[in-house]
Amino acid sequence: MTPKLPIIKVVGVSASGKSTLVQALRAAGYDARSVSQEHAHVPDLWLKFDVPRVLIYLDNHLESQRRRRPDVTWDDATLAQERERLRHAQAEADLRIHTAELTAEQVRDMVLAYLKANRIRHASDPLTVATATGAPHAKPNRRAR
Repeated sequence: MTPKLPIIKVVGVSASGKSTLVQALRAAGYDARSVSQEHAHVPDLWLKFDVPRVLIYLDNHLESQRRRRPDVTWDDATLAQERERLRHAQAEADLRIHTAELTAEQVRDMVLAYLKANRIRHASDPLTVATATGAPHAKPNRRAR
């Protein structure tokens, strides 16, 4: 029987790279999950449905949100509201990264270095792809066997 992998949860403001990071971590064999905390009125949503071993907080700024997701109308008030909803998670996060000026690869490498330095276990093979944050009809993630 394979031991259960530690859970890594990723929270952050919209268009900060949560889904991209989760996909990269799962490809590296980590049980990473994105939490849409920025849309919830539950301050500790990240603690629900499994307590994570590692909590990662991603932040962004308005200009980068607009550049990454031009299909959405972004404004200061929405960003401020998301940060307020994420305040508890941000304060409790093990790792905080402002992703605005970083590539997805740089964020991935920073997180992988942190996980390796902290000896967080992972599978030797990639895990199944997780549904993107905010995707319609999202289904629960299931690990590959």
